[in-house]
Amino acid sequence: MKKRITVLALLAALSAPAWAATQTVTLSVLGMKCATCSITLKKALNKVEGVENIEVNLEKKEALVTFDDAKTTVEALLDATKNAGYPSTVHP
Repeated sequence: MKKRITVLALLAALSAPAWAATQTVTLSVLGMKCATCSITLKKALNKVEGVENIEVNLEKKEALVTFDDAKTTVEALLDATKNAGYPSTVHP
């Protein structure tokens, strides 16, 4: 049984692209004013393929986004917030 699990783990590792990595970026979203803005922003980012986690902080006007960089880019995240009516920039 142990050998089978090891083989399956090896196959899973080999099937994933070696260059894929999980990235995290903080977006500054100055247009957020209320809880509804936060929800709208989160829904827009969730529609982007590869997004794994989103934490929106209304007080700081920021969104912390974790994503698979083999499936999406920071530019796609910025476009998603812009298209939702909340232009954003990458927080330094």
